[in-house]
Amino acid sequence: GAKFVHMIYCLARYVMIEEMKKLSVGTGIPFAEAIMRRPKDLYMAKARHRVAYNKLLQTLQQKDFVLQEYRRR
Repeated sequence: GAKFVHMIYCLARYVMIEEMKKLSVGTGIPFAEAIMRRPKDLYMAKARHRVAYNKLLQTLQQKDFVLQEYRRR
């Protein structure tokens, strides 16, 4: 129901924030600043979104393939 969806949303948000913290280490941009940063060019922001979306999709497809191979064997 709605409580489950909200719980999964909170979990996903927490995981993404922790991942962003980990990825922002060593870039010279503090985490809080990286979160609040607004893109100067909307086209570049959309392009980054497409790249991130495609990377996520590829990762999920690879994991699905591995699981299917594992089940088949």
